[in-house]
Amino acid sequence: MSSRSYLDFASTSPLRPEALAAVVAALQHLSGDPGRIHEEGLASRVALEQARDQVAGLLGTRGRSVVFTSSASEAIAAATWGAADRARGRSADPSAPTHQVVTAVEHSAVRFGAERAGEVTIVPVDGFGRVDAEAVLAAIRPDTAAVHVQWGNHEVGTVQPVADVVAGCRERKVLVHVDAAQAAGRVPIGFDALGADLLSVSGHKLGGPAGTGALLVRRGLRLAPLLVGGDQERARRAGLEPVAALVGFGAACAALSAPATGGETGPPEAGPGTSSAGAGTRLDAEAAAASVLTDRIRAGLAELDGVHAYGDPVHRLPHLVCVGIDGIEPQGVLLGLDRAGVAAHSGSACSSESLEPSPVLEAMGVDAHRSLRLSVGWTTTAADVDRALAALAVTIDRLRALAAGA
Repeated sequence: MSSRSYLDFASTSPLRPEALAAVVAALQHLSGDPGRIHEEGLASRVALEQARDQVAGLLGTRGRSVVFTSSASEAIAAATWGAADRARGRSADPSAPTHQVVTAVEHSAVRFGAERAGEVTIVPVDGFGRVDAEAVLAAIRPDTAAVHVQWGNHEVGTVQPVADVVAGCRERKVLVHVDAAQAAGRVPIGFDALGADLLSVSGHKLGGPAGTGALLVRRGLRLAPLLVGGDQERARRAGLEPVAALVGFGAACAALSAPATGGETGPPEAGPGTSSAGAGTRLDAEAAAASVLTDRIRAGLAELDGVHAYGDPVHRLPHLVCVGIDGIEPQGVLLGLDRAGVAAHSGSACSSESLEPSPVLEAMGVDAHRSLRLSVGWTTTAADVDRALAALAVTIDRLRALAAGA
């Protein structure tokens, strides 16, 4: 076991060695603008398009559907703004506000983007953080520009009925965007098979470089670009592409798409919107290993008094566990774990970016102020999990003792 145990993969992943090697090689050997026709530019273009195909291969689509962005947040902004702009262009009154449907547990990038684009209907979730597909479809109006549904939740790991929502939106001819930032690289995704119009992903969450992401766009769909000023990305996103970083993004996706080596357990069961090409890949092996580790976490946490799991126990991402801890503020828990060499995160945003309680946990009707999120990934071992469980037990006892003596 290393001197530190990193259990915050839901926030970001350490850079995979394949991605690091690809980035270093690109920085050393690729110096040209991929939009130029000289030798240096063409070499960068070839590398960029190979990376695009690698990302597409992991996500079950073709390279031409992949628009590179700086992050999943930018991809989401492009989807929300582009859908609103498309709806205004088709409206008899282009100045009228547009309407978008958002589930109550969407990431803030989706919620804020949709709110800035126009009117929003928020669809509630149950106590596990799962939305009812029929409730989402019932919120669609004649002026609805887009429906947004995440593949899996970033705080509690609950997987949404994405296939049902997408199918209903296609029947109603309404654009549907899937936020797969937390799911990509953790579960098989088949964009073309799913039939969604738009899908956003992050590079750094699956082991690629920070500053990379992608918006997948259904074949034949045209949206105005969010960033204008150049013809890069086939005029879908202006700005010189960061070739070295995107090459690293592609390498991380290729590593996940590669056949698994011996010794791993079998792949998770496939479902609608998953790619049959994923069977037996490293992604499958990592997902199976993550499920074993998070089951170990859930079992260990269940033995602690006043600790209870959040999220759907069945429909959940394999790498993430979120629990509530009665009577203890998350900052003390996180600091105690950090001193013990464990990196974790609170399910509530109050310990980091904001002093507000978690909107996700509030929407679920649970304590939005006191929670802990542990998330595993490609470097995590059973020893890391055991260290975290032991440290958490000690930390909780100490904090409760202090509270009792106050």
